Amino acid sequence: MATRKIHTPLTEEEVRKLKAGDTVYLSGTIYTGRDAAHQRIIAALDRGEPLPFEIRNSVIYYVGPSPAKPGQVIGSAGPTTSGRMDDLTVPLLERGLRGMIGKGTRSQKVVEAMKKHCSVYFAAIGGAGALIANAITKAEGVAYEDLGPEAVTMLEVEDFPMIVVIDCEGTNLYETERKKYAKMDGDLLE
Repeated sequence: MATRKIHTPLTEEEVRKLKAGDTVYLSGTIYTGRDAAHQRIIAALDRGEPLPFEIRNSVIYYVGPSPAKPGQVIGSAGPTTSGRMDDLTVPLLERGLRGMIGKGTRSQKVVEAMKKHCSVYFAAIGGAGALIANAITKAEGVAYEDLGPEAVTMLEVEDFPMIVVIDCEGTNLYETERKKYAKMDGDLLE
């Protein structure tokens, strides 16, 4: 497990270097999107309409930030549960989405698509939204403003902290670590 500093746009070459368990500090442009925004993006794809941002080599952060207080760029910006987007993720991976940031597990269908299209899933620390917000230097609405905190927002980030949970080879920290600790528990019982 390594510590890496990476920048967007996130290329296939960079994604291939990332391994499950790596600590990553991301800088550059990322986009927010939750359930409702994903539904609209997929509907736009289905209708052949242009998307609100370039999907290829982009990173989506599953977050619905709280409003910014005076003098702040953004309010608390902790991750939301990623599995809620699983049914809407594969078409974005097929179009070159390289990274997703959230919390919690992903479906096998998403993991297989990540392997096929060379994408990575990062976990941000749930419950640390105020701390994460310190890494956000700019926030600008991009699309679907009527969705409030679920609108697509462009974020500029500097050393955004996260962990590679599922790499592009499908190695899944949620699975490997559970097995490791289950074995440790079994060894302790003997």
